[in-house]
Amino acid sequence: MRPRKRWRYVAIFCEELMACAAVVQVGPAQQTFWAVLLRGEAVGSGSRSEPRLLERTRLLPRRGTVELTAGRLRIRERNLMLDFALAEDAGIEVVCPHGNAHVWTRKQAGVAARGTIALDSGPPRTIEARAVIDDTAGYHARVTEWRWAAGVGVGPNGAPLAFNLVAGVNDPSRGSERAVWIAGAPREVAPVRFAPDLSRIVGDDGSELNFAAEAQRSRRENLLLVRSEYRAPFGTFSGVLPGGVELAHGLGVVEHHRARW
Repeated sequence: MRPRKRWRYVAIFCEELMACAAVVQVGPAQQTFWAVLLRGEAVGSGSRSEPRLLERTRLLPRRGTVELTAGRLRIRERNLMLDFALAEDAGIEVVCPHGNAHVWTRKQAGVAARGTIALDSGPPRTIEARAVIDDTAGYHARVTEWRWAAGVGVGPNGAPLAFNLVAGVNDPSRGSERAVWIAGAPREVAPVRFAPDLSRIVGDDGSELNFAAEAQRSRRENLLLVRSEYRAPFGTFSGVLPGGVELAHGLGVVEHHRARW
């Protein structure tokens, strides 16, 4: 009698912008959301103009507004047109117990993304970025709470890095969705703990990753049988990833989500 939950979530990160979009289904109910953080243009002396966060959640999705198909991310709104091709790969795939049932998920991180963005009917601008992709389906427990972080970055030697870290769901000590990608190759890492304010992620192996928020998405919904509350800031990461991998510079997202569904 538990409704199936499933979603596809795509986020892209680069110095110009950070963006995400998702299609979520809980039983027969569906919603979409998207957000774009324009990180500000360089204005000299190493400073930037003020960042601008655009976002929209639709509990009754409009056809064609958010499209997340294999290898493609599209957002079409009156003030925003975003279209990216994604060089998807096999990613990592796990099935983990949750409550009395199971959850399947496939995570990809560090995926090459290339596309265009046009704002307020202006001309399109070409953007090169890297993406994180989350495909999930399962029969989550009636009450579910998790903390999650994902992003991309580089090591001190310039090696491309990416990561997916979680606590609260799909997080057994082995066979979890936790992973760090080094030059495109993923490996599972030790369990992690998140600070209550999401500013720090500490690994059981002694690693410590710091997060500085730049802008935050947050939402609270009470739809009788379904309740949801989350905050999900975009920002920058620094420190050491689980596995002892030093991160010289990183971009990504952190999320704290409570759901009753």
